[in-house]
Amino acid sequence: MLKIEKLRLSPGLPETQLLPLAARALHVPETAIRSLHPVRRSLDARGEEAVWEYTVHAAVEDEGKVLKKCRSRWVTKAVKEKYQPPRGAKAPAVRPVVVGAGPAGLFCALILAQAGVPPILLERGAPVEERQRDVEAFWRSGKLNTASNVQFGEGGAGTFSDGKLNTGTRDLRHRYILGKLVEFGAPASILIDAKPHAGTDMLHIALRNMRRTLLELGADIRFHHQMTDVTLEGGRVKEITVRGPEGLYTLPAEHLVLALGHSARDTVEMLYSRGVPMEAKPFAVGVRIEHLQRGMDAARYGRCAGRPGLPAASYTISRHVDGGRTVFGFCVCPGGTVVASASEEGRLVTNGMSLYARDGENINGGLLVNVTPADFGSPHPLAGIAFQRRLEEDAYRLGGGGFIAPAQRVEDFLAGRPSTGPGKVKPTYRPGVRFTDLRQCLPEFVTRAIAQALPEIDAGPILGYAQPDAVLTAVESRSSAPVRILRDKERYCSVIGGLYPCGEGAGYAGGIMSAASDGIHVAERILEEL
Repeated sequence: MLKIEKLRLSPGLPETQLLPLAARALHVPETAIRSLHPVRRSLDARGEEAVWEYTVHAAVEDEGKVLKKCRSRWVTKAVKEKYQPPRGAKAPAVRPVVVGAGPAGLFCALILAQAGVPPILLERGAPVEERQRDVEAFWRSGKLNTASNVQFGEGGAGTFSDGKLNTGTRDLRHRYILGKLVEFGAPASILIDAKPHAGTDMLHIALRNMRRTLLELGADIRFHHQMTDVTLEGGRVKEITVRGPEGLYTLPAEHLVLALGHSARDTVEMLYSRGVPMEAKPFAVGVRIEHLQRGMDAARYGRCAGRPGLPAASYTISRHVDGGRTVFGFCVCPGGTVVASASEEGRLVTNGMSLYARDGENINGGLLVNVTPADFGSPHPLAGIAFQRRLEEDAYRLGGGGFIAPAQRVEDFLAGRPSTGPGKVKPTYRPGVRFTDLRQCLPEFVTRAIAQALPEIDAGPILGYAQPDAVLTAVESRSSAPVRILRDKERYCSVIGGLYPCGEGAGYAGGIMSAASDGIHVAERILEEL
């Protein structure tokens, strides 16, 4: 099998047109190519014409002769590396317990179950079908279900997001994760796109099918069951206390995976009180910024904007500003909506979401500023949680209650005056927004950094980014966990025996893919120990 890179195809053309391009690259007739399939594609919009750039694998006779003949650095022998999950472990007398059914917990449970060690999987929230109804009711009415919301429930916080599946790390497990998601119902395009996304709607399908597979493999999945305490003995985990629909009960737990997600603050506080080692860690806070999608398409694609075959444009931004801060884009959702993402009463949180089609009127993204433990006002390991809560409470009060979010036009924000209403960009946040002055709910160093970055971004990579009617909605405070639950780098285990901090909530991941991969690593270590 040969790998051919840099095959360029105009948007709208069928992938069958890759065959003549591949034949030309190999200097062979089309009939000499026995099979050809794309393995990666990315959109190159840097020139006057936007084009798809493909990498393909092609099977030809006498590969060595073809390689020698074409002499191109873009044609090489394909190296197929495939992750093989561990198999055939002996099930222990005490089943492993995985706490949290986000990407880390689900893939940890899947690897364990496939190896013959089906775990007990505890999730404080609801299965995705019930969770969907609860979230929609919250967005419609402003009445929060603190047990079932955008943060808690099957799939974790990523279930109501853009479903981005790209990551900055390299790991054989990533291809395995993508393949499993496709097997469970995610779109096949995630296998080849350089920046794959499944969309909220397709993730919900995949989650239901993944649950069925876990149950078939013998996993015991318990929704609406929250771990409330952990008992340690002799430096190891002995058992946990769980609150379920029928009340409190205890579970023996010799291998306990903490895949909590970044919003299980009460659980983290409980673990700290029991002596589980942890430390404060940096994260980022800020706002969601909304633009018209057609405006972003024009800014990114130029005269190609609107052509068939082009996806809704996205962007990546990062700006270093005065004071050593960095302002950057986060979780950009083309054709998406800003969503209410609170999990606690009286504390307002925003995030972004889009469906697979990305066909909404607006594009939104986090516009965040880095914060460090030095900003938290205390050296306490949980000071970052208190910092988040203060921001969320201030945003809730400024919105006037009922999870109405404070918002402001960019022009007014830069001029230092309150907004009185929207312009051309209509905010998508539900249950609604109140136009005001965001400086009343954000730290001064955050507003100063954003105010400096907006015109700089507008003048540089994205013309129109600071357009007057773009809408800022506060507050985005859950970009990542503010706490790291400490663990050994090789064994993935806490100094407390049998305790495995895992995924984004434990401070070891930054998105769906890296969290799922971390869950697999933890499962592998448990299987090695068994």
